Amino acid sequence: MGLFDFFKKKEPTPETQEALDKGLEKTKEGFFTKITKAVVGKSTVDEEVLDNLEEILVTSDVGVTTTLKIIERIEDRVAKDKYVNTSELNGILREEIQALLAENNSDDFETFEYGNHKPYVIMVVGVNGVGKTTTIGKLAHKLKEAGNKVVLGAADTFRAAAVEQIKLWGERVGVRVVAQSMGSDPASVAFDTVQSAVANQEDVAIIDTAGRLHNKLALMNELTKIKNVMKKVVPGAPHEILLVLDASTGQNAIEQCKQFTQATDVNALALTKLDGTAKGGVVIGISDQFKIPVKYIGVGESINDLQLFNKKEFVNSLFK
Repeated sequence: MGLFDFFKKKEPTPETQEALDKGLEKTKEGFFTKITKAVVGKSTVDEEVLDNLEEILVTSDVGVTTTLKIIERIEDRVAKDKYVNTSELNGILREEIQALLAENNSDDFETFEYGNHKPYVIMVVGVNGVGKTTTIGKLAHKLKEAGNKVVLGAADTFRAAAVEQIKLWGERVGVRVVAQSMGSDPASVAFDTVQSAVANQEDVAIIDTAGRLHNKLALMNELTKIKNVMKKVVPGAPHEILLVLDASTGQNAIEQCKQFTQATDVNALALTKLDGTAKGGVVIGISDQFKIPVKYIGVGESINDLQLFNKKEFVNSLFK
């Protein structure tokens, strides 16, 4: 298999669908169940139903801005159709949520050719504790499983634990890791990783970075430096800047997304820990507000529980 073959758009396997459904259980309990209760005794969608729906969406961490957008769209449809039965509400809500989710075009990799993008360089950003290293390890596993040669760069040199975790994932997955001593220049690690990936004809280089948000200017400068040194080796690198966010932090994840998108050119998102939270609605809010596609979601602790995000499957699972 070639690069990103595992991303090809196809029907989910029963195992994948089951993992997604199970991972969204807590979100569904707080979302779908409340919506059902909101329309009890009502035959049509009226102001009271919409007020209840607004409260449900906000408390499900969809976010105020996105919630108001959804409610406004439903109001427009109700006004246009004059009469909307409450039994139709789930279908309408499903359509509107799906329309707001940014399109994940990862299936474009079906026709992806290495060309000038070998190695394909992914720079991973995010604060400590969101599951960044785990996401890197699981992504490396998926890529290797698809037949690609992968190398990891431990450029979060400010925490000894981060370097060790990357090394452990490298051993577990069976991929090469480039690392230097703690306190080394992160850009130097990134440069060595990409340069060695070229020398070893590796397909993908995944670079971990430090997630310090206390000084946005320092973060911006550091990430810019890392990008610039990689470009010297591979023109156009990094080809993907992946921001990892912890879905269980709800609105904090939205704030982190705001900070990182201001610091660097994030063009893909990974939402982790969806299986342990009722705040899965944050996926909708983040995708809508920042217009950045959610590319991966973490729905469990297994090494195979990193899934390619499919907005139709996600929304369908929410309303099951």
